[in-house]
Amino acid sequence: MSFSIRSAVAIVLTAIMAAGIAPLPAMAEQPGWDAVVAAAKQEGKVVVYNATHGTPYYLAVVKSFEQTYGIKVETLDLRASELTERIRAEQAAGRYLGDLEQHGTAVIERQTRDGILQAHGDIPNVKNLREAFPATAITVPAWVQAYGVLVNTALVKPADEPKTWHDLLDPKWAGKILSDDTRAIGGGNTMFDVLYIKYGDDFVRRLAAQNLFFSRDQLADARRVARGEYPLYIPQLFAYASNLKGLPVKVVVPEDGSPYVLINSAILTNAPHPNAARAFMNHFIERESQLIYANAWMVPVVDGVIDRADPEARRLVSTKLMGETPPDRQEELLQFAVKVFAK
Repeated sequence: MSFSIRSAVAIVLTAIMAAGIAPLPAMAEQPGWDAVVAAAKQEGKVVVYNATHGTPYYLAVVKSFEQTYGIKVETLDLRASELTERIRAEQAAGRYLGDLEQHGTAVIERQTRDGILQAHGDIPNVKNLREAFPATAITVPAWVQAYGVLVNTALVKPADEPKTWHDLLDPKWAGKILSDDTRAIGGGNTMFDVLYIKYGDDFVRRLAAQNLFFSRDQLADARRVARGEYPLYIPQLFAYASNLKGLPVKVVVPEDGSPYVLINSAILTNAPHPNAARAFMNHFIERESQLIYANAWMVPVVDGVIDRADPEARRLVSTKLMGETPPDRQEELLQFAVKVFAK
């Protein structure tokens, strides 16, 4: 990414002022929260594990957190599958290095059963969460990653753009679709799971017969489509195309809906800096933080944000959400994807 943290923050603040959005009033903190913040500042840092790939919107929220609290944020940024294994290995070995992870619901529910996560205690801003995304004793929703289709507009005429997921089965796309790997935890597997549940065995086998080209570098893959290496990329995480403005690409939001992943914040068991982790969780669901994410094409999890997003972002973050991987079926569906897409 060519964006610096300072540039990302400046871009967001400029957009907010241009839209005439007044700063939101400070939230009245609940009794005892001042003590949590004081303890967090005493701890001095928080170690966050996630899979944001160094994106500027995450860095902008980190910057605002550090400026607000004077607490340093250290981030371990890995692909979702690698992150899951790293956390498992550290916890099994009793090496408690991370404080907080941001991960999909399916993985976090399994980690909860395995004792990898601990209760977070009171988080004041959960009162602002949208009804569809409630907090639990372990998790606090952070944002929603919604997926569509990326098309190269120089290679694909508007009339030929896939309007639904079924349009990808058209023979004209055989051998021409770049895809995130469906056989590993991540966007590709989420797409597979949701489309299989929605449309059945025949659909995913016909999709496999289209001879998809797999990759596991989502940021680079969008640029490969922009360069004309492929006409289509699936599933396109909306936010990873937000920095491609001016290039010959377009994010298509399928009419039948968007597979998605709800990313939650959760505190790791025996976290070295638990109070700083709580402060970070709370800051992430400030409306100002969520507006940064919405304008970067991530679906916000708090009320009062979507209508404040810029018009282009609003088209995407208002998408109909099709579904996400059922936590109790993640391993089953992952194994099935390996079978269906066996080379």
